[in-house]
Amino acid sequence: MLDLRKPLAALALAMAGSFAAAPAAAQSPIRIGYLSTFSGPIGSLGQDMYDGFMLGVEQGGNKLGGVPVEILKQDDQFKPEVANQIVQKMIEKDKVPIITGVAGSNVMMAVQRAIAEKEVFLIGANAGPSELAGAQCSPYRFVASWQNDSWAEAAGKYANDKGYKRMLLVASNYQAGKDAVAGFKKFYTGQIVDEIYPGVTQPDFSAELTQIGADKPDAVFAFVPSGGINFIRQYQQAGLLKTVPLLTVGMADGTTLPALKESALGIQSVHFWAPDTDNPVSRQFVEAFEKKYGRIPSNFAAQGYDSALLLDAAIGRVKGDVSDKKAFMAALRQGSGKSVRGSLRFANNNFPINDWYAFEVAKDAKGRVSLKTVATPLKNYQDSYHAKCAMK
Repeated sequence: MLDLRKPLAALALAMAGSFAAAPAAAQSPIRIGYLSTFSGPIGSLGQDMYDGFMLGVEQGGNKLGGVPVEILKQDDQFKPEVANQIVQKMIEKDKVPIITGVAGSNVMMAVQRAIAEKEVFLIGANAGPSELAGAQCSPYRFVASWQNDSWAEAAGKYANDKGYKRMLLVASNYQAGKDAVAGFKKFYTGQIVDEIYPGVTQPDFSAELTQIGADKPDAVFAFVPSGGINFIRQYQQAGLLKTVPLLTVGMADGTTLPALKESALGIQSVHFWAPDTDNPVSRQFVEAFEKKYGRIPSNFAAQGYDSALLLDAAIGRVKGDVSDKKAFMAALRQGSGKSVRGSLRFANNNFPINDWYAFEVAKDAKGRVSLKTVATPLKNYQDSYHAKCAMK
């Protein structure tokens, strides 16, 4: 009888050796939900955030932290009810462990609770409502941009430094607009002549400009993001720019200046970053963004890029294992040594500690209308609400 044991044993050893020599399976991509506003009045803002984020992803070879990622892009249309439906699908059907983006504070307030309750990480790249920086802070939420009040607080400090004694405030009538006014008043010590709250999507500001002309303040502070181009154009056309300085946040940057051009020259703005920010990461980002997209990056693009750098650093620290939520949470809290602002550091509430700069709309070395850094009203600034957050 033929003995098959030896040939079979040899075959088994050969097969075992074959499997041992086979390469390990490639790591599955991490699914990341990207929720932002890509249509309507602030669609350009959301697109710049996304473009900045995707530049960071592409520079890593479509990986973050050395791990492949799959980005699921969705338009919330600046509508909380639409955003809620998208988030539900991302979490329950797409099984994303991370959601990022979020342009509008109204959207952020609508979706943040459901995301945190499902222990999904939310990396905000723009909206930073005051409530979420204080008592409603969450270990699952990190904001890679700023707290809504902070740029306005820096603007109030800058208005003091400029010697403006009488200010009129204009802000869109929604959460971020109210936060901006509240923030400005925390540092501004002069007289508030009036507060005006136009509608969020209001296209015409003739009545508001007439009131400004009648009140004759020393300067105007304005935050009208969705109607910013029309507001600035009408302000300049009314001749007010020559007599009443305009100090803004979120209205004069790479999303609006290409349309405004010379009509915006002389406008003052406040933010933690501008295209002339002088550090290696920022210079490299500006050069790469202009080469890829053919335009000067906005502050929103810079925030999107920084959110990618944050995820890159944190995912790398946990070697791609974002399922270990405590470890990934700790990795995110370490921030990022690479950032357009130099480095990204978090306060106890998972909002960043920023330097805040004042800029003037001016022509750059290439003759393009851009932003020129003129002052630093606040340094190493933590937002006004971090003490109300129970996290340490």
